[in-house]
Amino acid sequence: MFRGINPLSLDVKGRLSMPARYRQYLLDAAEGRLVLTVDLDRCLLLYPLPVWEDVERKLIQLSSTHPRARALKRLLLGHAEECGMDASGRILLPGPLREFAHLDKRVVLVGQGNKFEIWDEQAWYDWREALLASGKDDESEPLPDLDSLAF
Repeated sequence: MFRGINPLSLDVKGRLSMPARYRQYLLDAAEGRLVLTVDLDRCLLLYPLPVWEDVERKLIQLSSTHPRARALKRLLLGHAEECGMDASGRILLPGPLREFAHLDKRVVLVGQGNKFEIWDEQAWYDWREALLASGKDDESEPLPDLDSLAF
């Protein structure tokens, strides 16, 4: 799946050239069809369409009366944009999504297993350095499944 950190540049039209090592997988798994949406950390999330469709089904099942669930649905579903890779392996990042994530020229593509995060390069390095300097992550919400992971 998707792993690693890839520093990239957006072209003048706001296109991102997918690293060659992911292109064939995206063509095979999703026919080059992808979905972009926003994340609470002010980055973008990039999903292969079949993966997004599973996420979307789960989001739709969330309560529309619970304030946090409703807000999450509004952000993720409301900003979701389907896009495709062109013959050169480029993806156009729509202007409103680039603006949301403060993406200009230099970006970082961060593999997250089933999806990518797309960060402004400096914002990514700032976030990473702040996390490392603090010596811990955000412990405000427990993650019981982390105990089962082997590090």
